[in-house]
Amino acid sequence: MPISSVKRLVLASYCFLFLSCTQTSEESTFSIEEASVGDIQQLMREGELSASTLVQAYLDRIAQYDTDVKSIIELNPDALAIARVLDEERKAGQLRGPLHGIPVLIKDNIDTGDQMLTTAGSLALSFAPAPNDAFIVSRLRDAGAIILGKTNLSEWANFRSTRSSSGWSGRGGQTRNPYVLDRSPCGSSSGSGAAVSANFATLAIGTETNGSVVCPSSTNGVVGIKPTVGLISRDGIIPISETQDTAGPMARTVTDAALLLGVMAGIDPKDKATAAAKLHADYTQFLDENALKGKRIGILKGTFGNHEKVDIILDKVVATLEEQGAEVVKDIELPERANIGRASYTLMLYEYKDGLNTYFASRPDSPIKSIEDLIAFNLENAEQEMPFFGQEHLERAAEMGSLDEQEYLEALEKVTVNARTAIDNALAVHKLDALMGITGGPSWTIDVVNGDHFGMGSSSPAAQSGYPNITVPAGFVGELPVGVSFFASRYEEPKLIGIAYDFEQATQVRRAPKFLKTLPTE
Repeated sequence: MPISSVKRLVLASYCFLFLSCTQTSEESTFSIEEASVGDIQQLMREGELSASTLVQAYLDRIAQYDTDVKSIIELNPDALAIARVLDEERKAGQLRGPLHGIPVLIKDNIDTGDQMLTTAGSLALSFAPAPNDAFIVSRLRDAGAIILGKTNLSEWANFRSTRSSSGWSGRGGQTRNPYVLDRSPCGSSSGSGAAVSANFATLAIGTETNGSVVCPSSTNGVVGIKPTVGLISRDGIIPISETQDTAGPMARTVTDAALLLGVMAGIDPKDKATAAAKLHADYTQFLDENALKGKRIGILKGTFGNHEKVDIILDKVVATLEEQGAEVVKDIELPERANIGRASYTLMLYEYKDGLNTYFASRPDSPIKSIEDLIAFNLENAEQEMPFFGQEHLERAAEMGSLDEQEYLEALEKVTVNARTAIDNALAVHKLDALMGITGGPSWTIDVVNGDHFGMGSSSPAAQSGYPNITVPAGFVGELPVGVSFFASRYEEPKLIGIAYDFEQATQVRRAPKFLKTLPTE
């Protein structure tokens, strides 16, 4: 039976189970739409809500709406059982933390050692579940979070074809933007952004190499944090680039994203990049409604002038920053970035091949043993895997040598040194606390034939440097959300969380999607 048919049957069975149960006052009075972690925990403390009911309510909403959005690739068959255990722990006074009983959706390139698959959206890995949890999944479980399911993504984290459509995978099909269903959800963490925006879970996790947390957060009207590389372990996550990859929280509020970040962050011996991490157990301590007062925020040159309606939003953003006590400095340039050139692509190709081969080796039962095997599988199954676009990035990566080669080492130095110097110099020379850019413009119409139509964006400086980046909803162009990004230097998440929170509280522009089929043309 096709995977999509199986998914529909599973969703329908959950819906039938929920609707056929005797309705309690708890089920009839609680609304999950736009509910925050704090809202939910208060109801649980007061005995008005259980984790079991919460999970069932999300499953019912998924059954009702995700047939259109297609953000979830697989549901966790153990979610309700896990919720019941956590409810018993709560009754016994055994609380694990602020995420106790909170459902989380995670991207389908993150290993879960349970009944769910980990495939990066590819049929090539649809053979068996991963043997172990990724490090961050273990941390979520220990904190009492409930892994509700896996989200769809751009196959292989959107690094397969030069003409890919964000949110399309051979296994999951095309994820759609819940605001307007014929619009792109953007980036490889498209399912995570769409799902948390559509209120299919309280929290979601994405991964980013360059824009894949912040772009889907922006186009789906949510908050996304791309942390410093090394703050969060990459163990058990299907990779692209060791230099740039990181997981990150996605939520409807800065508060919830900060809560999730604190659980995800940690030192892991299996990821050497985490050894020097500057960690905070609780990032909500940095939420500050006065964080912008006295700050100097530099706006990247080229942020304005791309779209007249986006410029209207940006004018309001600048006004808000100034009203909150910040000094805004416009037209900040990052001249050192001009020295990067093609080195960034070369770097990713080398690391992609090495990372995929290493991941395949960690799955000894996998029929795919190498990047060459993956390419061959796609060719043999082209009708399902390549009906719209090819695998040019995979083919180019397969041609690369080892990470000992001089070409790779030179690319690594050129990218990291210039990217970090660009941000650090701009902050120092202009005496800035953070840089700001437009995360992305309004979403474009999905086009699986010609691929994505990216316009403006600002993800590359933070991505290539490995520095933190936070995107916050800033406004709407009609029905389509637009976000702005704040980024700074290494491990400056506390400062950025304060800035983002102050801006969010002053603006409050987030609104729930309406699942419109298309935008009116008249």
